[in-house]
Amino acid sequence: MAHVKHFGLDAEERVQPQLYLPFNQAPDDLLPMLSPRMSLIIRTTTDPLSVIAAVRREVQTLDPNQPVFNVSTMEKTLDQSLATERLSMALLAVLASLALILSAVGIYGVMSYTVTQRTHEIGIRMAIGAQRRDVFRMVLGRGMVLVLIGVALGLIGAFSLTRLMRTMLFGVAPTDPVTFVTIAVLLTGVALVACYVPGRRATKVDPLVALRYE
Repeated sequence: MAHVKHFGLDAEERVQPQLYLPFNQAPDDLLPMLSPRMSLIIRTTTDPLSVIAAVRREVQTLDPNQPVFNVSTMEKTLDQSLATERLSMALLAVLASLALILSAVGIYGVMSYTVTQRTHEIGIRMAIGAQRRDVFRMVLGRGMVLVLIGVALGLIGAFSLTRLMRTMLFGVAPTDPVTFVTIAVLLTGVALVACYVPGRRATKVDPLVALRYE
């Protein structure tokens, strides 16, 4: 049997040998230890909250001294168990979004500076016959080479740090290929947009003005 995680989905305690047996067969000396940790689970096809009163009546019929407390649905229990992890992932998503925005602004700034520094060269290229689309491809191509190198290094670094993320994930593998591909495509797309604007600006350079540019 796999790890049933008695103490929550985030529990990573070492699995120890366990024995499952009916409650009425449990030794009397174990009852004081078992009772505080017991839970009554009811499965229903209707609204779980609508059967609470019926469950209370049934329990009172079996044992008038047994209170029914801390009633919760399975969804709420799962939400409480994963609340800390979800908060951590939400904060991480916010920080990642800020990093993505800063990266896009940085790429745009670098490419704009490059176009400004190479205005004279661009003017010469256009004066000797280079088409605007050739200038656009040159600027965009050089920017995307840097971006692809950065994405490759980032994926390698992320893959090497997946063990640190293992305890914060549930239902998805730390090395999930779909996630890695999605992030790579997203980063490349954002970088492409950041390189597009300076590239378009480079195609609008007037060769006569650019040749006099210092």
